[in-house]
Amino acid sequence: MRIIFMGAGALACPALRNLLEQKRDEVVAVVTQPDRPGGRRLHLKACPVRSFMEAHSGIPVLVSENASTPDMVARLRELKPDLMIVADFGQFLKRAVLEISPRGMINIHPSLLPKYRGAAPIQWAIANGDLETGVSILYVTERMDAGDLILQERAPIRDEATTATLEPLLAELGATLLMRALDDIRAGRVRAVPQDETKVVLAPKLSKEDGRVDWPMAASAIRNRVRAFQPWPGSFCEVPEGSGHLLKLLDVRVEKRAGEPGMVLECGTDGPLVACGEHSLRLVEVQPEGKKPMAGAAFLCGHKLMPGSRLG
Repeated sequence: MRIIFMGAGALACPALRNLLEQKRDEVVAVVTQPDRPGGRRLHLKACPVRSFMEAHSGIPVLVSENASTPDMVARLRELKPDLMIVADFGQFLKRAVLEISPRGMINIHPSLLPKYRGAAPIQWAIANGDLETGVSILYVTERMDAGDLILQERAPIRDEATTATLEPLLAELGATLLMRALDDIRAGRVRAVPQDETKVVLAPKLSKEDGRVDWPMAASAIRNRVRAFQPWPGSFCEVPEGSGHLLKLLDVRVEKRAGEPGMVLECGTDGPLVACGEHSLRLVEVQPEGKKPMAGAAFLCGHKLMPGSRLG
């Protein structure tokens, strides 16, 4: 089949790699996002898919802020794709794009749909304390992540998993699952299944404020969010309350001590112990604003944080 691949983020790269290496189909173009400011100095940086394609100069790479414009739709039609694939692209695609290829468009989505439709499925699965997630291959429709399911496969969420560690595993699973789906499409074996609309759970895009620690939450729930929001937006609080100095939490441990939420209960050799709505959190590894990550105990050596202090 002639295939157009649309992707931008790291989740898309293993699938694109498999497509190019296995050579069962012809990738006639890759559509991706423009360079964005990144890093502390906000220099322009290519997205992972565009960086990946630097080693594949024979394939056209089309960069577009909006792949649904009439000009872009016309360019894509000229390529006469049989099928289009989208993964971690970050754009809402209009009907004109979806109707270009006779075999439609399929998507690699890192959740067990209809659970976690939206922009941040991996993050919200971890934040909500789920024990498993997975990958879905589905047909793309005008409704976000609502198309019929082609294939699904489950994957465990281990207790120590963060978004940074789980995403690459799901990316590889998605790449493998995509190859199976393409085999089925070529052979006419696809029996797509509609999603159960009564079981829809949304996974909205994260904002910086999602990372602000809410101490009245249970310690286990805060720990899940610390894991989920790595690397972005991170989990952070003010030290001490009202100071405006932010402290990022990188690794925390739940302990069965009680106290007023946000109050420092102990400043021990393992780092500060902070009371939550239920139980408490030991701050094992932290990162003060503008500094490198450090152990919680090392943080105490350079900061006047005492039992009875409050974190914002």
